[in-house]
Amino acid sequence: MIKLQIGDKQVEIPFNGKGIVSVVLLFLALAVAFTSFYQVEQEEEAVVLRFGKYIKTEQPGLRFKLPLGIDTVQMLAVRRQLKQEFGFATPGATNLSQASSSPSVQGQEKEMVTGDLNAALVEWVIQYRIDEPTEYLFNVRNADETLRDASESVMREVVGDRTVDEVITIGRQEIESECLEKLQNLVDKYEMGLNINQVQLKNVNPPLPVQASFNEVNQAQQEREKSINIANGQYNREVPKARGEAEQEISEAEGYATQRINEAEGDAAKFNALFAEYQKAPEVTKRRIYLETLQSVLPQLGKKVIVDEDAQQILPLLPLNSLKSE
Repeated sequence: MIKLQIGDKQVEIPFNGKGIVSVVLLFLALAVAFTSFYQVEQEEEAVVLRFGKYIKTEQPGLRFKLPLGIDTVQMLAVRRQLKQEFGFATPGATNLSQASSSPSVQGQEKEMVTGDLNAALVEWVIQYRIDEPTEYLFNVRNADETLRDASESVMREVVGDRTVDEVITIGRQEIESECLEKLQNLVDKYEMGLNINQVQLKNVNPPLPVQASFNEVNQAQQEREKSINIANGQYNREVPKARGEAEQEISEAEGYATQRINEAEGDAAKFNALFAEYQKAPEVTKRRIYLETLQSVLPQLGKKVIVDEDAQQILPLLPLNSLKSE
């Protein structure tokens, strides 16, 4: 007798020809049942192969297939952001192609020669997604490793076209943009079914023996830029102030000149008017001017007593002493 435990029940099958056939059929039924369906997760797509030939691509959900290895399924995380690291490795990575496993290989990846024949240590990251699952699986053998080789080739090409100062300091963003464009073109040429989202430079340093000298140069450049910014700030404060003061003095001088010209023109017009009247009646005009002048001058002289020069005696009550003191 053959005892089989199925759920909570124990089934006894006689050990004879019919019993063996029954056991085989039972195991076959279980195998068919367990290999006839599969689950596609939300961030995945399933590529279905029948005897190794591509049949279809399934979307997330519970799916059915032909059992017993007739149909095989390869799951691809097409909605997940993937990345590859060069020159370093983040611990705990789940993607086997995310970084080189050997530290010696990582050191070789980041050692590059710049366009001015200097050495630089360049670490970078690329982020990508699987865009076409069938191209990713069938057009290139091991697409992830091919992508690593292509990315390293493109980065060495771009770095080799620039000076070491550009690579370390001012040219990082330009290098990232050019690498992204060239890598995407290369991936499209190989029909790898990948979409490159980002190329990002991480640590970019000179070789260890000369890092101290490069740091001193960078510090000197930063101090130079700081001094230039301070000088420009002082210039921007002082020059507008001086220009404003100059414009104010010019405006005041122009106003004073206009005032003096107007006064002179008024005096000239007044003189011309008097001269015209004088020509019409010289004696009358002369007397009028004389009287007007006395009228403006005499009030400023204070109290005065005018007596005839022939007078011999003055009234004693007249307060001449007080008038004299005034």
